[in-house]
Amino acid sequence: MAKADLMDYDEALEKYEVVIGFEVHVELATKTKMFSDAPNFFGGAPNTNVTPVDLGLPGSLPVVNEQAVRYSISLGLALGCSIAESSRFARKNYFYPDNPKNYQVSQFDEPIAYEGEVEVELPDGTVFHVPIERAHMEEDAGKLTHVGGSTGRIQGAEYSLVDYNRAGIPLVEIVTKPIIGAGALGPELGAAYVSTIRDIVRGLGVSEARMERGNLRCDANVSLRPHGQVELGTRTETKNVNSFRSVERAVRHEIQRQAAILAAGGTITQETRHWHEDTGRTSAGRPKSDADDYRYFPEPDLLPVVPSRELVEELRLALPEAPVAMRRRLKADWGFADLEFQDVVNSGLLQELVETVAAGASPQAARKWWTGEIARLANAAGVDASTLVSPRHVSELIALVETGELTDRLARQVLEGVVAGEGSPSEVVEARGLRVVSDDGALIAAIDEALASQPDVLAKIRDGKVQAAGAVIGAVMKAMKGQADAARVRELVLERAQA
Repeated sequence: MAKADLMDYDEALEKYEVVIGFEVHVELATKTKMFSDAPNFFGGAPNTNVTPVDLGLPGSLPVVNEQAVRYSISLGLALGCSIAESSRFARKNYFYPDNPKNYQVSQFDEPIAYEGEVEVELPDGTVFHVPIERAHMEEDAGKLTHVGGSTGRIQGAEYSLVDYNRAGIPLVEIVTKPIIGAGALGPELGAAYVSTIRDIVRGLGVSEARMERGNLRCDANVSLRPHGQVELGTRTETKNVNSFRSVERAVRHEIQRQAAILAAGGTITQETRHWHEDTGRTSAGRPKSDADDYRYFPEPDLLPVVPSRELVEELRLALPEAPVAMRRRLKADWGFADLEFQDVVNSGLLQELVETVAAGASPQAARKWWTGEIARLANAAGVDASTLVSPRHVSELIALVETGELTDRLARQVLEGVVAGEGSPSEVVEARGLRVVSDDGALIAAIDEALASQPDVLAKIRDGKVQAAGAVIGAVMKAMKGQADAARVRELVLERAQA
């Protein structure tokens, strides 16, 4: 699609009202799958985490995962939803290789949670209340890998492989109502909403919510209508957008694309679309099916889910603080400036900071290490920073720096050792011999040698040109292999120069 096929964003907003909506799929972190005792974990050799139930083999019968139901109720409550006294599973019929039964067990007209609202705060402090239509339980499908071709998609592929390890993993799908009135902030609201959902599920402990692994996936719906029109426009659904930035870009792109089509007298096709991170564009997928096309009917092999009121209230009382309220409290408690706190939020590492501070580190030091050196290592490795090191180890590393046992330079080396799997920070320090040399005798010996080898520098220092001490300090730090406190070395250099 050429740039000429996109309308200027501001012009699109002048001509049309934007209506957006989101369907966020959350994989639940249960030990086993939704309807079988197959293990639920990421990775593993293809088609090994499966049972006859996951493969849809004749005669196999599903059994509901109780923990998945508890997690789903907790999530529904955290979304401000009502919990149904009785909810029922249904068969959603469609034919695709990653769906071995040729139907997906989901919930249709009787979801476990309904009618909620989520408070979402944008970086500038603007607050939106996003209406939630429903949150329902279902099972995930398998994963297809298309081999050959240039795009990694089925078009042009030589053949496809299917891995059923993911088939049957418990999901909660969170569906918003149409969001009206966001205007120019629509794309930004989309990214902030998905980020808020991630914070909620991670705070609950019901999902790892790692978008790069597919634990959290977002489908973004966009439609346009002329200002003043009551009827909603035809929507498109951009599938499986896997980062906050991509959600924002995909929504913006669809607004511009649809506006250009409508302004030219065309019509919008109700369809799924694919997001291309490399080009920043969407492309057509398949015509979007309506509910009737799936021929839903009640799942005959599963009884309705009827949680007791006592269970619902027990889970309600255990809910953690809402993300927006927690952010406001943490910002005040930590004394962060607006930009400092937004830096943490944008990094996606707020929970890691919370746990690091809880382990004993100061908020500023935790922010420095997580958004600095740890984020740098993660970017270089192409992984999520939260997977590199634990908050407990970061707190331990910070303590070693603050007690003077490590300099920042040595601490970076220790961090690399921890990331490499060499043990805790203290273990890496001992194994690599990286502790700061605190013996003044050893430092004085190195200083005297450096001063003796640089008589001209010594003369300058004695003449009051203390900045010349930098050359001696550098030589001492090199001789000590960086394992000296530069401030202490400076003090000793000035003392020895005047001796």
